[in-house]
Amino acid sequence: MTAQTSGGDGPRTDTVAAVVRQWQDVHPGLDTGPMEIIGRINRSAALLQQAEDAPLRRAGLSRPEFDLLGALRRTGHELTPGDLARETFSSGAAVTKRLKQLTERGLVERRGDTRDRRVVHLRLTDAGRDLVDGILPEQLTYETGVLSVLDGEKQGELASLLGELLTRLEGRLGALRV
Repeated sequence: MTAQTSGGDGPRTDTVAAVVRQWQDVHPGLDTGPMEIIGRINRSAALLQQAEDAPLRRAGLSRPEFDLLGALRRTGHELTPGDLARETFSSGAAVTKRLKQLTERGLVERRGDTRDRRVVHLRLTDAGRDLVDGILPEQLTYETGVLSVLDGEKQGELASLLGELLTRLEGRLGALRV
């Protein structure tokens, strides 16, 4: 597939298509297929991050903060900062910074380990649980609206393809990080 076609729907006019056409002008024989996929994934992710998730913004939360709160809520038990870093694919330093803010806001509680003082256990406060439970349906409605440009069948197909890609990348690239 090239930037000139989109499976019979006519020429693509997104920003990645323009970049691909420029590369094809400079290097006509270059296979830009990977750029067309990775570029669109990256551009879509950047645009979604710029939108900043309206319901989260209204609640005074960033997406990474909500991800931490969500991890504590969905696992249903206390987690350590290391556990949270793994659950949210974040660095330890980023988790520490976010936890400080969430603790100051009264959304997360810290409890020292009785056997090892270096270990900290974290859990949601009642206010944190209420916030997550209140905002999650609104956030999902917001995300449904963002995805409404695709019909249900295309959303399912995209979810399946991205799931397959992610599974393979996690297996391949995850092994490289260990």
